Amino acid sequence: MPVTRVNLDPENLTMTLVAEFEASADRLWEVFTDPRQLERFWGPPGWPATFTAFDFQPGGRALYEMTSPTGETTGGSWEFLRISDPTGFDVLDGFADASGEPVAGMPSMRMTLSFEPLGDRSRLVTVTTFESNEALEQLTAMGMVEGSTTAMNQLDAVLQSLREYALGKGTRTEILDDVHVRITRLIDGPRELVWRAHHEPELLQRWLLGPDGWRMTVCEVDARPGGRYRYAWEPEEGTEGSGFGFDGETLLVEAPRRSVTTEHMTDTDFPSTTNDLSLYEEDGMTLLTLLITYPDLQTRDMVLATGMTEGMETSYARLESVLVS
Repeated sequence: MPVTRVNLDPENLTMTLVAEFEASADRLWEVFTDPRQLERFWGPPGWPATFTAFDFQPGGRALYEMTSPTGETTGGSWEFLRISDPTGFDVLDGFADASGEPVAGMPSMRMTLSFEPLGDRSRLVTVTTFESNEALEQLTAMGMVEGSTTAMNQLDAVLQSLREYALGKGTRTEILDDVHVRITRLIDGPRELVWRAHHEPELLQRWLLGPDGWRMTVCEVDARPGGRYRYAWEPEEGTEGSGFGFDGETLLVEAPRRSVTTEHMTDTDFPSTTNDLSLYEEDGMTLLTLLITYPDLQTRDMVLATGMTEGMETSYARLESVLVS
């Protein structure tokens, strides 16, 4: 993971985060000063950001909104205080309402970002200075340390081109914490088609099959918030195993960028997961990211032990063949 150190210093009212990347400091600067790239990682997993304004000059402001898997939103703002191209900048970071105004009762903080060259690599040092000890305690209790860490650990996928980051690496599974797992797979095809393949039953039945020797017998999809879906599979003759299925509810749809559903194994009392799918296109290829939230560590480990990654890779390889045809 890129983040190497996070230090809280209540005496000096600061939080220092240090991360190192396999990219130049100039590339790091580019990512942090382009809102379209910035919003790909700014925000912890499950709360991606959308920047609605970005006036990158001293005295200018940036506004962003983070959206939860269930559609809740929280807003933020930056006021640019100092810009030293290409070594860093300072902002006054705070909470903002839908109109971009500060949220009453919520503290703001000064955030200093420094981009340091390490040969072909780079180091990011972020120092956040709080208004008071009460503000530091309030924001850390809200999960600022964990949120900042997981957000910066998403940056690798942005610093490299999609082909450099994911081409030829197949389906990758990353354990983010006790209840979050991130699946990534680069799909050779445009985002619009990948989106359709995840939401149209006639396409789903051609690729969402797992290992060879299985067939999809039920594929019912209502891809609207509040809608339900149900999938079921049966082994073909000569394949060992018994039928099973999944069902769930659609929580959020932002076509063709993001969809969030619950997932429950049909006819069991196993707890549900939340599956947050996002798609990003670059040069005709689509990076698929699936953030799975488990109810607890035990459920996470039980599911991972089933060979989930291998089954997903077989399906995604089949998906690429469907897109070609």
